[in-house]
Amino acid sequence: MDCPVCANAMITLELDEVEIDYCTDCGGIWLDAGELEELLGEAEKTAQLLASFKADPNNTEKPRKCPICDKKMQKIIVGQSKPTLLIDKCAKGDGLWFDNGELHDIFDRAQLDENNQIQALLADMFGYDKKDHA
Repeated sequence: MDCPVCANAMITLELDEVEIDYCTDCGGIWLDAGELEELLGEAEKTAQLLASFKADPNNTEKPRKCPICDKKMQKIIVGQSKPTLLIDKCAKGDGLWFDNGELHDIFDRAQLDENNQIQALLADMFGYDKKDHA
């Protein structure tokens, strides 16, 4: 699978028993449909987070193409906290694209990782500094 940002081949990694596609060049992460829910775990909080995803009709960024179906992805606002966090979502539902650090930010904002296990795993795998996101 090729990265929707830099078009380089991505590698597959396992994060908390979920296979993710990772771009070693730009640091982006692709999650197939349903994989974010698997990572987040807690059903009620996960449902609240997913319900907060809203399309950003005012976004002027160039749309990226889904690495699965090659269709333009939608820019999605995650939650209501500031600064605004935008991710890319396949319009056909194939999955979600997270630029470098955005997946980590989602766990911070959603407060779904009470023991910081996934945060620590992301920090170890991708070099995020846990102190910067505490």
